[in-house]
Amino acid sequence: MKYDLHCHSTVSDGVLTPDALMRHAVERRIDVLALTDHDTVDGLALARQTIAAEQLPLQLVAGVEISTAWHDFEIHIVGLAVNDQCAQLRQRLDSQRERRLERAREMARRLTKHQVPDCFDAVLTLADGGAVTRNHFARHLVSIGRAANVGQVFKHYLARGKAGYVANNWVELAEAVQWIHDAGGIAVLAHPLKYNLSGKWLRRLATEFREAGGDAIEVVSCQMTPVQKREVWALAKPLGLVASQGSDFHQITPWNDLGRGLYMTDDIETVWQRFAEQFPQQSLRAASSVEPAEAM
Repeated sequence: MKYDLHCHSTVSDGVLTPDALMRHAVERRIDVLALTDHDTVDGLALARQTIAAEQLPLQLVAGVEISTAWHDFEIHIVGLAVNDQCAQLRQRLDSQRERRLERAREMARRLTKHQVPDCFDAVLTLADGGAVTRNHFARHLVSIGRAANVGQVFKHYLARGKAGYVANNWVELAEAVQWIHDAGGIAVLAHPLKYNLSGKWLRRLATEFREAGGDAIEVVSCQMTPVQKREVWALAKPLGLVASQGSDFHQITPWNDLGRGLYMTDDIETVWQRFAEQFPQQSLRAASSVEPAEAM
């Protein structure tokens, strides 16, 4: 069974629509995929429809990635196996999306003061009704020639202290964990090494996440070395947190794709083992008439 429990579609800041993403997952021989768009579950209906209509050998886990505030850091919490029809969850995510729009307006205002005008309307066009993220700003600035790539935009315009930086106004970490649990889901600390925290602060984050009721940590993601995976598992295990894995896929790049580099050793307890009742345990691929993609 191949699990990828973290990816994005055009409903937030991915480049593939939910239906195209499901087809790409099959091409990549994924068995279980969690669609985890930023602060929205709006892509899940189309994803389910596509799997059913096209009889894809893929099992979908309903997910979401919630941006949170924690000690002046922006920390992302993935919710897995949430009830995306839960009215309370949808109302809470709507409030978070309003925070996103407020932040985007302020980012655009600050960029205008630094000779980068008209960002807000351009970013809304790129988002096309989806959740607005900093990636939309980055893509826009690349498209108008302000940087060669998205990484340069973040470095020169959107990082702390730069012209377009606006401090986050997200929900508190512990509250986001509660949102996920109230919707019947599993709370996962996303990509812990991406926050550039010192060892002391990373341990504090994991500890406080667990104290807030957190269930798992992403121990495996694209580009992580075996040593890094062991380090994150060594952080998670004593706290009673289990391991999740996900590509955090937004678009195909030389260093990232669905399922790339996602594997764990047998001594690691996974989120689909501890919460087996909420995860498929048998591949649909053997019964499918879909031709398998070339082995990766």
